[in-house]
Amino acid sequence: MASAVETVIRNVVTKGVTKLAAFNRARQDENRQHPFLTGIHTPMTEERTLTDLQVTGTIPPELSGRYVRIGPNPLRPDPRGHHWFIGDGMVHGVRLQDGKALWYRNRYIRSQDLEAKGGPKAAPGPRRGRRDLINTNVIQHNGKTLAIVEAGSFPAELSDDLETVTYTDFGGTLHVPFSAHPHLDPRTGELHAIVYDGMTQDTVWHVVVSPEGKVVREEPIPVEHGPSIHECTITENYVLVFDLPVTFSMKALIGGAQFPYAWNPDHKARVGLLPRQGSADQIVWCDVDPCYVFHVANSYETADGKVIVDSSVHETMFAGGADGPNGRPLGMELWTIDPAARKVTRVTLDSAPQEFHRPDERFFGQSYRYAWSLGLPTSDDPGFLGATPIYRYDLETGARSQHDFGPNRVPGEFVFVPRSADAPEGDGWIMGYVIDAANETTDLVILDAADVAAPPVASVHIPHRIPPGFHGNWLPDAT
Repeated sequence: MASAVETVIRNVVTKGVTKLAAFNRARQDENRQHPFLTGIHTPMTEERTLTDLQVTGTIPPELSGRYVRIGPNPLRPDPRGHHWFIGDGMVHGVRLQDGKALWYRNRYIRSQDLEAKGGPKAAPGPRRGRRDLINTNVIQHNGKTLAIVEAGSFPAELSDDLETVTYTDFGGTLHVPFSAHPHLDPRTGELHAIVYDGMTQDTVWHVVVSPEGKVVREEPIPVEHGPSIHECTITENYVLVFDLPVTFSMKALIGGAQFPYAWNPDHKARVGLLPRQGSADQIVWCDVDPCYVFHVANSYETADGKVIVDSSVHETMFAGGADGPNGRPLGMELWTIDPAARKVTRVTLDSAPQEFHRPDERFFGQSYRYAWSLGLPTSDDPGFLGATPIYRYDLETGARSQHDFGPNRVPGEFVFVPRSADAPEGDGWIMGYVIDAANETTDLVILDAADVAAPPVASVHIPHRIPPGFHGNWLPDAT
């Protein structure tokens, strides 16, 4: 815990660095064509509610709920120092019920920062200082819809129609930042997350939220250099900590970057196996060759005590510029983590560039068979434009199938929805937004999860372009 004197010094230094960063940012080209503010990424300029949605195909009547995805949508776009990850958050949702598409809505997350820019009035609720931008994921827990982000803000609770109701610290039980990627343990109903604070370089935390929506654990974990930990994962006995070589960069901050993280070859790459109820001094740290992981498909333990992790892996990240994610994707890898040898063995399952792996979440943290992911374009287009299929993997047979959407059609992350609560693994649908770049429209596309190559089961047509975003989920109605 920092002393009062240390806190004062940090505040003074931070204010000075902030002023210098703002000065250097103001000197940048305000007319630059930023790849994540133009073209397909051009922000929407209004909130809309549409109830007369056209549908091709047949929406499965079992689907009763909302598909909601969030992403950055700057209210006052400014290319100076901009990074894709820091735009004002906007949610886009479609409600499905009784085989019909009842509505589409898009709404800004009502942050204080947005209001200060001239946007809608901020929602009430507790904040972590001045940081309340949320733009990365939407989940449902304890009957509440939560918009979330890493490294800064408390979550925001959303209404059924996607209005920001309040910011929340889980009833006063959350005292640290939250994560964009908490993982639900389907066996216990708990949410597990590894969280970090952009202003704290020596500590990350393991946070657990109970099924009742209260934080019951905030275990501090010592680290160095301020690593950016986007993802975690769980097994029966462990929470995995991905301490990889993307760290806070004072050079980038002073230079005007609003997302001051960069590839750091001097930061040792390692994965920590933290006992789920253990303390930080019980972590088994295992060395891994330098790389970066945004998203895990799944993880589980083997009979001989090793841990298996399947994920999308990148050779480097944030080493090729400050606009957004960059670095050579290495495809889907299987990691075998050996706590006895304290080593990680990496095997490539598929070298096709890809991201946004999703499993059947009912089997998360357990041995599983199926995963789906979004193919990445092989071109070097900075805005990620190009052929992007959806892949399906049968990890038992090694088979890969795919759905190709055709020219100028750009999908985002697809999520799995089971046919019923007790359906076999992989029996259901996957769904996500697909942009028609030529016509400036979007479809919510529903595919058969077991036969992704087949024509869509249904497509809900949205008569405008939804900018590419990050994460979303199918949020089923309560039963």
